[in-house]
Amino acid sequence: MKTIWMVSLIVSSLLLVGVMLRQRLSLQWVRRFALHLIAAALTLYMLNYSGLITGMEVPINPATIGTAVLLGVPGIALILGLQLTLF
Repeated sequence: MKTIWMVSLIVSSLLLVGVMLRQRLSLQWVRRFALHLIAAALTLYMLNYSGLITGMEVPINPATIGTAVLLGVPGIALILGLQLTLF
């Protein structure tokens, strides 16, 4: 059963790479998303270790980085507000 899943993962990954190489638009989208992802991770890292917000620390995980990528600065404010409200 594991072999079937591994083969389907490899085949689907190769097909995805093939589609991305054929269309220039998708490469631009991936590049732009990667830049936003890196910027969000660096922003959260700098926010945690700069000491701007004392007593609060935003965890760096896929959920918080994804929120920061999709919503930007309001996303970071949302995370901080939720953390202040819940904890």
